[in-house]
Amino acid sequence: MNNTDKFSGKADLYAKARPNYPSQLIDYLIERLSITNDTVIADVGSGTGKLSVEFLKHGCKVFCVEPNKDMRNAAERMLSEYSGFTSVNGTDADTTLADNSVNIVTVAQAFHWFDVDRFKAECKRILKQKGAVAVIYNHRTVGSDLVAENAEICKRFCLCFKGFSNKLNADAIAKIAFLFDYRYETVRFENNLTYSKELFVQRMLSASYAPTENASQYGEYVTALENLFDKYSNDNILTLPNETIAYIG
Repeated sequence: MNNTDKFSGKADLYAKARPNYPSQLIDYLIERLSITNDTVIADVGSGTGKLSVEFLKHGCKVFCVEPNKDMRNAAERMLSEYSGFTSVNGTDADTTLADNSVNIVTVAQAFHWFDVDRFKAECKRILKQKGAVAVIYNHRTVGSDLVAENAEICKRFCLCFKGFSNKLNADAIAKIAFLFDYRYETVRFENNLTYSKELFVQRMLSASYAPTENASQYGEYVTALENLFDKYSNDNILTLPNETIAYIG
């Protein structure tokens, strides 16, 4: 299965259970990057539009560049009411957008799938002069017993699991640094997540590495997640320690 197909069949779960981004981050980006309703943004790997919608609400024109058909269709259903929304069947290496056509490129929860050399070249091609790029991740807080036990469950039942968000290890940070020619800023915002049992299970099933319903380990995986919820929840609510990190350059 190639990267484009990893989320096929998971768009509805993704839209329902994946976290949003904190208002403090959006406010910071709007001020830091001088975003107005004239700003043109390419949200590459936009998925169901979790980040895109925040800029559409602000009146921006947003090209939602997403190669997966299921995710793209979900975004089209949810974001079509916004006049600034344009759905684009494109990739990190070929957004199909015109040269020098956007002010800002954003990437949320997707950079680890990218070919960083080709994406860097594509950013240089489509960005206007003095354009900016923001790479954003929701990231589980390291050191939490809940997060550690959650990871052990994923290691046991998810054959492709390589760590949460697959992401902010030394290799990922090195790729981010290369993207920005080693000149970038990092900002962090607390963004703890709360879930009901149903929503927590759905969140975990929305991951690219999660077994599908017809997989032999699916039932055991769901049971283990439900038991984890019961262990750590209070008043039927689970709080997952999380922060949102943005790399801007």
